[in-house]
Amino acid sequence: MGVPQHRRSKSRNRQRRAMQKLAPVTISACPQCQELKMPHHVCPSCGYYQGREVIKQEKAAK
Repeated sequence: MGVPQHRRSKSRNRQRRAMQKLAPVTISACPQCQELKMPHHVCPSCGYYQGREVIKQEKAAK
């Protein structure tokens, strides 16, 4: 079984972890209302997910 021979310094650990940053979240357009939304989430403006209405939204008076 592999055992580390020497302790890694804080700066070496932090340098390694700095390269493993998360990528920014992609944002896609809703196919129903064309508003921006996160992928695999219900659209906050129209309430649709995968082509069907999941959350009832009240129509805004224009």
